[in-house]
Amino acid sequence: MAPSLTSHHILLPLALLLILCTHSHAVRFFSHSLPSSDLVSDGLPEPSDDDNAGFLRLPTASSFRFLRAAESKCEQTYGFLPCTTTVVGNLFLILVYGFLMYKAATYLSNGSELLLEILGPGIVGGLFLPILGALPDAMLILVSGLSGSKETAQDQVSVGMGLLAGSTVLLLTIIWGTCVIVGKCDIENSIALDSVDTRGFSLTGSGVSTDIWTSYAARIMIISVLPFVIVQLPQLLHSTSGRHLAVLIALIVSLLLLASYCFYQVFQPWIQRRKLEYVRHKHVILGFLRHLKQRSLGRLLKENGEPDREVIAKLFHTIDDNRDGNLTHGELKALVVGIQFEEVDLDHDDAVKRIMNDFDTSRNQLVEESEFVNGVCRWLDRARGSRPASGDAGPHTVKFLSNFHMETKREHDLLDVSGQNEEVSEGVKNAKWTTVKALLFLLLGTIIAAAFADPLVDAVDNFSDATSIPAFFISFIALPLATNSSEAVSAIIFASRDKRQTASLTFSEIYGAVTMNNVLCLSVFLALVYVRGLTWDFSSEVLVILVVCIVMGALGSFRTCFPLWTSIIAILLYPFSLALVYVLDYVFGWS
Repeated sequence: MAPSLTSHHILLPLALLLILCTHSHAVRFFSHSLPSSDLVSDGLPEPSDDDNAGFLRLPTASSFRFLRAAESKCEQTYGFLPCTTTVVGNLFLILVYGFLMYKAATYLSNGSELLLEILGPGIVGGLFLPILGALPDAMLILVSGLSGSKETAQDQVSVGMGLLAGSTVLLLTIIWGTCVIVGKCDIENSIALDSVDTRGFSLTGSGVSTDIWTSYAARIMIISVLPFVIVQLPQLLHSTSGRHLAVLIALIVSLLLLASYCFYQVFQPWIQRRKLEYVRHKHVILGFLRHLKQRSLGRLLKENGEPDREVIAKLFHTIDDNRDGNLTHGELKALVVGIQFEEVDLDHDDAVKRIMNDFDTSRNQLVEESEFVNGVCRWLDRARGSRPASGDAGPHTVKFLSNFHMETKREHDLLDVSGQNEEVSEGVKNAKWTTVKALLFLLLGTIIAAAFADPLVDAVDNFSDATSIPAFFISFIALPLATNSSEAVSAIIFASRDKRQTASLTFSEIYGAVTMNNVLCLSVFLALVYVRGLTWDFSSEVLVILVVCIVMGALGSFRTCFPLWTSIIAILLYPFSLALVYVLDYVFGWS
């Protein structure tokens, strides 16, 4: 039944109308002249000089979007991990997730070292160790641009770039400089004396020195920045059409460099052994020629500086005990028994074998007179090719042998600072259990890194929103401390042993870690940008990476001695990098 219309339904509106007509009132109106469209009267007079006073501001559509965004910012990762929108809460989460990533890096490092003890270098040391060392960084970079919409990925990918740049800069500045300070020794003739530290903090007389392999690692690191240059070419040429193609080309080059670096690492022990064999052979030449010089009263050369073949032939007859015109293995061994091979513990049978291989051109296991004379002449010419000493030494003083000796000693010193080529590897006790332990460490570290990389990126992004601090700077400073702290602590402790061997290994590991950042982690980052169609807009960040890598790489490429003043340059590059990114992005508007 329809409701009936009673008298009070009619009288009530009429009474209200009468009151409005007979009483004074004040109102405020909607104003179309005001810039905002969300003003409405509240019916109360508020005298004010402000023309907008007395108008109420209701939430607009943009305000509702902001409120909805604020409510949706805190999304639980995986649906159950805690999240927050407060500054303190996100800072706490960053510390917790960062510690878990630190533990992941530690487990991966421990597992890699155990695996290396069992299987040795080669594929393990050259392929798996560098990749496992960069795995936590690669995981964080991957999740920074993998989840969410394209817009979300574009926003969060700055976290990955901050980590990439921050790890590289941290390793080459703070950690590099600290290793020089804690590992300093007295420097004599561009060589740091092991465990001798009497000069305190002398900027030029105290520091560290490394072997030549460390310089090679620094040069490889410089080459590894090539993909950064390629991906920046469109920006340098002010082109927008070729940016996506440049990302693809840089990705291909980065993958090729990664494969090449792993290949080099796999075969580096073989290359190192070959070079050390070459230097050992030069020690044999030096010792043999010095011995012949003593037996010939120093006259191995003519007045014109050419080898004296007659004197060398007479030497042959004094060595040929049975006068049969040939030198046997036994006669050569009797000759080299009295030779002192300096700086190298060389077996006499090995020395005879080297002499026989060089002199016996007929391969009849005998050295004939002509073969002996020709062989000694070749070795003399080879020794004369070394760097000449200052002044005219004269042909009969055989001064070039001293030059050859100094050159050979320096080469051997740079190639092998610890005699590691002569170490005999011992079997690992309980190899089966050690293998299981190594695999468990690697598995646990990988699981932790994969599980907590995404929550850490979300916490950094939320902390950035809560503090209005760009996510790049947060990830630049905070995340490398989590993923590289284990490596940093071990490097500093290792460098503090005040030996050239430990300094060489420490700096080689630092250069190797940066190289993996520049090829493996960058490959992951470029693949994300290309596959998801993101915009490459990281000019200032790339410039920082290039500046730090080139400056520190050049310093390590052309020097094997690093006085204390080099650590000051390295450490100052860290605040310089942060300031450079800020000025380029927020003053010049690069980003």
